[in-house]
Amino acid sequence: MNTITKKFIKYVSFNVLGMVGMSIYILSDTFFMSYALHSDGITALNFALPVYSLIFALSLMVGIGGATVYKLISTNKEQEKANKIYTLTIFLGISIGIIFMLLGIFFSREITVLFGAKDYIIPMTQEYIKTIMIFAPAFMLNSIYQAFIRNDNNPKLPMLAMIIGSTSNIILDLIFIFILKMGMFGAAISTCLAPIISLIILSRHFIKKKNTFHFSGKFLSIKDAFNICKLGISSFITEISSGIVMLVFNIIILKINGVIGVAAYGIITNISLVALIIFSGIGQGIQPLASTAKSENNKTDLSRILKLGIFTTITFSIIIYIASLLFTDGIISVFNSEKSVELYNIAKEGIRIFFAGFIFASINIVLSSFYSAVDSPKKAFIISVLRGFLLIIPLAYIMAKILGMTGIWLSFVLTELIVTIISIIIGKKKPAKKSLLQN
Repeated sequence: MNTITKKFIKYVSFNVLGMVGMSIYILSDTFFMSYALHSDGITALNFALPVYSLIFALSLMVGIGGATVYKLISTNKEQEKANKIYTLTIFLGISIGIIFMLLGIFFSREITVLFGAKDYIIPMTQEYIKTIMIFAPAFMLNSIYQAFIRNDNNPKLPMLAMIIGSTSNIILDLIFIFILKMGMFGAAISTCLAPIISLIILSRHFIKKKNTFHFSGKFLSIKDAFNICKLGISSFITEISSGIVMLVFNIIILKINGVIGVAAYGIITNISLVALIIFSGIGQGIQPLASTAKSENNKTDLSRILKLGIFTTITFSIIIYIASLLFTDGIISVFNSEKSVELYNIAKEGIRIFFAGFIFASINIVLSSFYSAVDSPKKAFIISVLRGFLLIIPLAYIMAKILGMTGIWLSFVLTELIVTIISIIIGKKKPAKKSLLQN
């Protein structure tokens, strides 16, 4: 086994384990809410999740983008400039977090209605959205430090931080929802405390003085901020696409099957969240390796990293799909505490069709992450935008009119298949000679 393969296994395994842990943030909320507030709780949570996706997507854009720029510069021995990138990234993260905090305090109800919640679902949804938005700075900083510490040759600590934070979320859910009877607010506050606990774990990197990045003066630069966002935009769109799809599907399904349909989709959403976050974990895991190989102009390592990434993610997607077919009934029953036959039938069809798209989605997510890591943001942007905005929305509306709920599930599969074909085509094109980071 060569050196790059060993590094790949190390970085990807740590990151995937950590990202799976992070997915438990929402998954545990759904599980506990299904027992505490039944289908209404799942529906309210599903209307709130796009807001969480937006915050998390922005945190990835700033964190992954900043860490990528930092790695590309620091590998070229320009540590002073790299430190300015780190400082600017923290500044951007805190600024965005504060904006969300203020919006949550003053406009949470308007945002709740905007995201599709109606009637008696509004108060529960608003409670979750407001709490999540108030804690936005913690989510932002957590993602940023995860990315920077991973790029600082310490992939194990972010994994531990995410797992411990997620485990604490489960424990806090049990306490707040069932023991203290805090309902939706209890689910939200337990999710919000998890990144704070994670940040405490991450502080070990600084206490032991392992960090190579430090704060720097005169860090404000519009050009650098643009570069950070440009290299992080694919991560943003990859994550936000799940929120956009969720929002669009919620609206369409509400018209077709009402609240019970949205609840069934909520089950699929939360299970798929685990799968998609594994693929994102693989993509983020290869980022430090690909960025280093790019800076060193090591084409052999770049090729091997990409092949390993695609092989790994396809393998995971096939395993997940087969498992979903074998254990469909068990998966649904975990979240169907009311034993609703209608919810079961909708969710069963959805799982068997929707999850088939994971095979193509996994390839698209890894390719998008790879292109960002090697300073090819245009390719990453095309892949991300196509699967996140341009194809899925019109296909969902068109196919829902033709095939109803079946069309909604198929629209995801068809979108990812088309994007995979396009990804292969643009992947054969030669990259631009001038690097984004060159002056």
